[in-house]
Amino acid sequence: MDFDLTADTAILERTPHVLRAMLSGLPDPWIRADEGPDSWSPYVIVGHLIHGERTDWVERARIILAQGPERRFTPFDRFAQLRESQDTPLTELLGEFAAFRAENLVTLAGWRLTDAQLALTGEHPALGTVTLRQLLATWAAHDLGHIAQIARVMARQYREEVGPWREYLTIMDR
Repeated sequence: MDFDLTADTAILERTPHVLRAMLSGLPDPWIRADEGPDSWSPYVIVGHLIHGERTDWVERARIILAQGPERRFTPFDRFAQLRESQDTPLTELLGEFAAFRAENLVTLAGWRLTDAQLALTGEHPALGTVTLRQLLATWAAHDLGHIAQIARVMARQYREEVGPWREYLTIMDR
C-alpha cells in the first residue's frame, strides 16, 4: 500500500477511540499486566503514546518542514512514561492522549502538505536520513503496533487458562 495522508490520518484519528474502547473501565489486573521483566503493560503503552504526542511526531515534522541548518531530531526517550505518568489514573491518561492527538491532527491538517513537502528530509539520530512521508507513515504504523501489543499482552494473561485451545491461538506464543 502506498502512503496516502488521508488514509494515514484515518488511522491516527481512530487510535484514541480504539484505546478507550479496549481499556476504559477494565480492572487493574488487565491494564497493569505485562509479559514479564522489561515488557510493557497497556497502562505503560498509553503513557508512551502520550509522550510521543508531546515530543516526537509533530516536533520532528516541524524540524523537517523548517528545513533549517539543524535537521537532526532530538533522541526520543522511549521510557519517559515510566517517570511521567506512573501514578495517573488510566482514564486521565486516555483523555490526555485523545486531547494531544486531536491537537496534533489539527496541526497536521493545517500544514496542507504537498508531495514535495512529504519528500523533505530530516536526520534521525539512529536511522539517518528520513523523509516526512516516512515519519508520518511510521506514526500510523506505530499506533497499530501498540494496539496489537496491547491485545497480545492482554490475551497472554489467559495463556494457560485457555487449555488445549492455545494450539489455535497464535497470539499466545508470539
